[in-house]
Amino acid sequence: MTRRLAEVARYVGVSEATVSRVLNGKPGISDATRASVLTALDVLGYERPSKLRGERARLVGLVLPELQNPIFPAFAEVVGEALAKRGLTPVLCTRTVDGLSEADYIDMLLDQQVSGVIFAGGNYAQAAADHGHYQRLLDRRLPVVLVNAGISDLKFPTVATDDAHAVDQAYAHLTTLGHKRIGLILGPRDHVPSSRKLTAFQQLTGAVDDRDDDVDDSPAGGLIKRTIFSMEGGHAAATRLIKRGATGLICASDVIALGAIRAVRRLGMSVPGDVSVVGYDDSAFMACTDPPLTTIRQPIDAMGQAAVKLLVSEIAGNAVPTDELVFEPELVVRGSTGAAPSAPSAPPAKRRTRRTATARS
Repeated sequence: MTRRLAEVARYVGVSEATVSRVLNGKPGISDATRASVLTALDVLGYERPSKLRGERARLVGLVLPELQNPIFPAFAEVVGEALAKRGLTPVLCTRTVDGLSEADYIDMLLDQQVSGVIFAGGNYAQAAADHGHYQRLLDRRLPVVLVNAGISDLKFPTVATDDAHAVDQAYAHLTTLGHKRIGLILGPRDHVPSSRKLTAFQQLTGAVDDRDDDVDDSPAGGLIKRTIFSMEGGHAAATRLIKRGATGLICASDVIALGAIRAVRRLGMSVPGDVSVVGYDDSAFMACTDPPLTTIRQPIDAMGQAAVKLLVSEIAGNAVPTDELVFEPELVVRGSTGAAPSAPSAPPAKRRTRRTATARS
């Protein structure tokens, strides 16, 4: 008992007397401290006193931004199965149209005494969003893992796809097909993964990201447009870029790419005859679209397994690195890309010099 009190007190950062008062149900302890002590018992593997067991069920929050993009249900399936094999139960949380926010879900998860949280997309990927609820998780020392790039001051373990290499692959593919006017469709300006893609594209093309969201012509013909992650956003952005002369489009998601294909057709043109389109994710059914979508595949299975391993290690009380674990994407060539209109023999692909490390801070 004494050892348990000392270990829990050390983990939470309170006195042994405070831990004892919580375990014995004494008054005079704040709700936040009481929750932290009970969570510490779960994390450290101690059984709660019977009167405090409540709803304890080794729960893990899985927070997703949406379910309309097929990539997120696919990720949830991988994570849910991996958690179940370890005796943990996922609690799925997604933003709703009626205003339930990510912070609201965190309140609910903390009330449920979850053992940890995995975020796959969310406010942490937007530099201008509210990040106060992440600080609450840090303060409580609750195990948390982030999936894909986030703002730099959140010191959580992170697994991510190499956004720069994704752009490298898509750009090399299009230039090999003879395309010289290549457009890039990104998410909002404060979206961190989009910013990484932009940096890679700028290194390839010399394009300049101006404040009007359209890019001046660059020596390599790079064009950039920002939009929201939706088919409608992809449609609008692609229309602008095609009117600027783009014959190849690199999109920040498969959903945006589908909107781009619709834009090409609404302009009386064809894919890939007039415009080639590359997506990003390789979400479900992209091989069944018309035409089948060429895309950059995120290694969802490997990333989901890694996220669960990191979280379980944290729950067990082990220290885990906060360096970003970077996973290599894969170009999947299908029918939405082809030779540039009236293209001469294909020029060699322009590539950036890249580091070969698989993890970075």
